[in-house]
Amino acid sequence: MDIKEIKSFELTPFTKMSASIYGVLGFVAAVVILVAMVIVQVTGVASEIGSFNVITGIGIPLIILLPILGFFSTIAVSFFSVILYNALVPRLGGIKLGMNGNEIEKIPEVSFALILAAISAIWAFIVGLTLAAVASPILSIIGSTPDATGIAANFTNITGSAIPTGTNFGAIGIILSVALIIGLPILAFVLTFISNAFFAIFYNYIVTRVAKINIEFASIRESLHEIKHIPVLPTALAVALVYLIMGIITGLLSHNYTEFISNFILYFIETALIAILYNYLAPKIGTVKLDLE
Repeated sequence: MDIKEIKSFELTPFTKMSASIYGVLGFVAAVVILVAMVIVQVTGVASEIGSFNVITGIGIPLIILLPILGFFSTIAVSFFSVILYNALVPRLGGIKLGMNGNEIEKIPEVSFALILAAISAIWAFIVGLTLAAVASPILSIIGSTPDATGIAANFTNITGSAIPTGTNFGAIGIILSVALIIGLPILAFVLTFISNAFFAIFYNYIVTRVAKINIEFASIRESLHEIKHIPVLPTALAVALVYLIMGIITGLLSHNYTEFISNFILYFIETALIAILYNYLAPKIGTVKLDLE
């Protein structure tokens, strides 16, 4: 087994491929939703829909909006995530893969979970900062309005529950801001680290006995490689089996004993579609390129 480390991704090829794939997946999702709604309307399951035309009212807008939303949102997320990954690798180390030919035999848990958790925490910090910038002024404005005390009194009389008034809103705004800016990134880091560590553990010690993720790398020059092809069935099966195991555990905790079935089906289909689309698009728009050492 040969341990390889992903030192960096080339920004443009990764972003272009990711956005294209999720743009197509957005279209597929829109078609599935449309078909489901048409079936519901035709069979009369949801009689309240009445004579509403789901094709023109919802279907066509979804078919237009979801691919556009998927494409452009993925551009933003992929672009910034790759920048973060490339910047963090010298400090935290990159994702390591134990390769045996094209098969991923092992995913070292700490390196895999650590950098993904760090990226997630930075994203959470940005989201928290944005939400805090919006929420804190709104709470301050509400607390300073002349009717705030009267509204609070009426709410208390009706519900029996007291709500803060006046300057208390400002204090809540400060607490909320701290929670969003500091607490949310910490929570994101911890949860992402744990979930990805478990992903790697389940993959390494259970799933590889049944199926393994396959990625065909091709050397371009020195350490620069490209992902030439992704075998669909073994990769989709391996990923789906990991989420099946995770679904069993989370299902037992939440008493949702069918979660593992939906996990397996959804992740198998999603991973298979991503692999199929990648293999189809790679010769047309270019492969994902990365430094692999």
